[in-house]
Amino acid sequence: MKLAFVGKGGSGKTTLASLFARRAAALGHPVMAVDADINQHLAAALGLDAEAAAMGPVLGEHLGDIKDYLRGTNPLIPSADLMLKTTPPGPGSRLLTVGESNPVFDALFTEHEGIRFAATGGFVDDDLGVSCYHSKVGAVELLLNHLVDGTDEFVVVDMVAGAEAFASGMFTRFDHTFLVCEPTLRSVGVYKQYIGYAEDYDVRIAVIGNKIDDRDDVAFLREHVGDALIGWCGRSKYVKAAERGSVGPVDALEPENLAVLDAARQSAVAGGKDWAKFTRQAHDFHRKAALAWGNDRAGVDLADQIVPDYVLGEHLLRAQHV
Repeated sequence: MKLAFVGKGGSGKTTLASLFARRAAALGHPVMAVDADINQHLAAALGLDAEAAAMGPVLGEHLGDIKDYLRGTNPLIPSADLMLKTTPPGPGSRLLTVGESNPVFDALFTEHEGIRFAATGGFVDDDLGVSCYHSKVGAVELLLNHLVDGTDEFVVVDMVAGAEAFASGMFTRFDHTFLVCEPTLRSVGVYKQYIGYAEDYDVRIAVIGNKIDDRDDVAFLREHVGDALIGWCGRSKYVKAAERGSVGPVDALEPENLAVLDAARQSAVAGGKDWAKFTRQAHDFHRKAALAWGNDRAGVDLADQIVPDYVLGEHLLRAQHV
């Protein structure tokens, strides 16, 4: 399952994303976690050494290598220069699975307590004034477009804060989106923005309340988000200790908060995967990108890279004779 964690800055989305990933891994599920936020804090939340993680390789600096690997022998993509972040796979493309070993995963991901982790990388001095952050998360979008995952596997992506996730089509690359929401007008305002932007794209959005103190907080969220609220987390001594550098076993999280993580995981699994929709939306956004800017840069019609009957998950299943 491809899962996004989104929400207002400071709402706790990185914390919830890390706890979800660690809980799923502790239960034996294959897990990948990707930090796609401009503020790179997921590594520390997962319990990795923050300084060591900051010095490691990042996806955004290896976009060319990622493109070269993924295009494989696809005759419709003769060079990495003709591959956009939206480019969908086709015949000859290299498809990915969560648990496999390949040059991209081996070079750019770190294994930690059963979780395969990577970061996009934050802004550096050379980016200021000349580059937008979406140029970095394009590597994540390409990986998601080529990743075949099952309902018992979890690919957890900590997204940019607020509604910035809608600046590209990556918001459609997820089977389920969890919006972490505080009981405040600003936080529910972000939820309403998400609902407004996503309503035409059949994006599954569930709300996890966070920093809940009492029944009034829950009532406030129910008033503003309704049935989208699937659970809520109270103030946590475990989380406070983790934010001070003491990251204990995830099973030590308060039982009521663990139950919220389990409910979120079960909600995602129950929603299932829709490979036909995933493929259709990948094709739609690739056409948009090609028309908006890709064709002018490439000098050819990049929409010709789309193979209409190439449905990602179904293709791999047929190839494996499952």
